[in-house]
Amino acid sequence: MDSGQWHVEKRSTLRNESFLKEYGPVSETGSLSIVVLGASGDLAKKKTFPALFNLYHQGFLNPDEVHIFGYARSKISDQELRDKIRGYLVDEKNASEKAEALSKFLQLIKYVSGPYDSEDGFKRLDKAISEHEISKKTSEGSSRRLFYLALPPSVYPPVCKMIKAWCTNKSDLGGWTRIVVEKPFGKDLESAEQLSSQIGALFDEPQIYRIDHYLGKELVQNMLVLRFANRFFLPLWNRDNIANVQIVFREDFGTEGRGGYFDEYGIIRDIIQNHLLQASNYGALEFLCKLQMMLSYVKLCFSVTADVLQSVMPIKDEEVVLGQYEGYRDDPTVPNDSNTPTFATTILRIDNERWEGVPFILKAGKAMSSKKADIRIQFKDVPGDIFKCQKQGRNEFVIRLQPSEAMYMKLTVKQPGLEMQTVQSELDLSYKQRYQDVSIPEAYERLILDTIKGDQQHFVRRDELKAAWEIFTPLLHRIEKGEVKSIPYKPGSRGPTEADQLLEKAGYLQTHGYIWIPPTL
Repeated sequence: MDSGQWHVEKRSTLRNESFLKEYGPVSETGSLSIVVLGASGDLAKKKTFPALFNLYHQGFLNPDEVHIFGYARSKISDQELRDKIRGYLVDEKNASEKAEALSKFLQLIKYVSGPYDSEDGFKRLDKAISEHEISKKTSEGSSRRLFYLALPPSVYPPVCKMIKAWCTNKSDLGGWTRIVVEKPFGKDLESAEQLSSQIGALFDEPQIYRIDHYLGKELVQNMLVLRFANRFFLPLWNRDNIANVQIVFREDFGTEGRGGYFDEYGIIRDIIQNHLLQASNYGALEFLCKLQMMLSYVKLCFSVTADVLQSVMPIKDEEVVLGQYEGYRDDPTVPNDSNTPTFATTILRIDNERWEGVPFILKAGKAMSSKKADIRIQFKDVPGDIFKCQKQGRNEFVIRLQPSEAMYMKLTVKQPGLEMQTVQSELDLSYKQRYQDVSIPEAYERLILDTIKGDQQHFVRRDELKAAWEIFTPLLHRIEKGEVKSIPYKPGSRGPTEADQLLEKAGYLQTHGYIWIPPTL
């Protein structure tokens, strides 16, 4: 390079081959039957089948071993199911390059119609699966059967009973039977424990995969690496340095025709008790998780995550703000006197040595001013404030989960120029800019692949589920009795002003005048 000339070189990036090296292809042999129950429903069309196709297209599902079965009450043919899901599997811009793979994938799908509590229907399903296994010359007991319940939780018990009676592996010679169940896992502690007992009476815990797609998000999974693989975070990750932790979820639209369904659950059950609590749990894990190379990582992390949840103190009413956006009750499926919150801010306090006195603020809402989900770790003020810049804002480490995945550290720097003036800026890792050639996998892709591999570390275990419901059930019952009221707020706003007042009371200092802008390519 000549003196005085700049040389621009594109930085190396992670590629899909690294993901393939880490995760697969799956090493077990023998036929793999993936059964999607509720195959004609929205969840299966929009999430489950697209995830399966992407895994197939990337080489994680071997076409010589795998077959996919749809099961539902709808009386349709194999081809009708294929036509029904085709439009959800690829977008228009990639349609031509994926056309051949799409055609081959659709031919792997077979449909079986039947009720969810009928022996005859599940006998037909078992016969179809067995015919596939025989065609692949799989020895008895070595086949793999995965049942994905894209169904309402109310039908989990009868469906699991039918699977156990008629569709499991007949013997164990290296094969397995596993089930995947979607949230909500009950409506409170009692119903969740009842559901867990009913399923647990039929299947062992290692066979049950309670899926929370937030645990499959790239940046949620990155939290453990960030914390335990980077030296400068280790001494800072405690009550001596961190002022508060916020986990925020916002949607800029309301219930949009789902008001009747949503009114049964509310924002706490829908978002906070599962997604946001799990994200906060990852941030609060203890150092023991670093021992994954020496101990069983799965068992260890399960016990540690449950320990963190069991350390959460009872939620105080004065540390909760509920809201309901104006117009929510205009939906004819919503009761006129509904107190169901569409917005909630609640503060959790963890009673252990590391986090004593640090508020974990969980905040979620619909019909808000913006759409985003992030984890915001705010550090304490610098002692002394020799540059008189504390009013500009505190240091923050922000993990943007969606949209525009990124991690950035907000810090104070000298403003360029001759004068000694400070300004807020950031160190930024924006994924679309840094990893231009990498396709970030959807959460469902990663989690379905984990179920095939038998990796339960990113799923919710029964004791963890129980601990989570123990935290929120008392508050939910007080809301249902009308003891905690929802405050009206305008659609397109930040929510009730009382929520901002609660954050200020908890010690969160908002930065005024600074806005993070994702960098352009």
